[in-house]
Amino acid sequence: MRLTPLDKLFSEYIRCRALQRVGGCERCLTPKNDITKSNGEVYAAYKQLQCSHFIGRARRSVRWDEDNAVGLCAGCHMYLTAHPGEHVQWFIKELGEEKLDLLMARNRQRERPDESSIALYLKEKIRLLESSDELSI
Repeated sequence: MRLTPLDKLFSEYIRCRALQRVGGCERCLTPKNDITKSNGEVYAAYKQLQCSHFIGRARRSVRWDEDNAVGLCAGCHMYLTAHPGEHVQWFIKELGEEKLDLLMARNRQRERPDESSIALYLKEKIRLLESSDELSI
């Protein structure tokens, strides 16, 4: 499935949100920090995480729903993908039954979400995360 610019923006938000929430992977809690390469280039901490969807990206009704994704390290992402039963149980624990029920209801919607509104929303959420990071430095 092809990644759209909105998918990339959503992924960036989810991974930055994971850093804000727990400082790294939301499952194993392994911290992630910016890495300065030998050439002086900085590899941002959020780029060391992956955006993991609970309900697959093919379901456009929840593809960019922030309750449908978490930031995971590659190992946790692969593990949960390979163990769907544990994935469901972990997601229920992480999200809570009520929020999961609401997510499943949104999953059943047939109308296409307004992608331009979602993009504006995500850009603002990323801006707020970045400004809160600046305050904590």
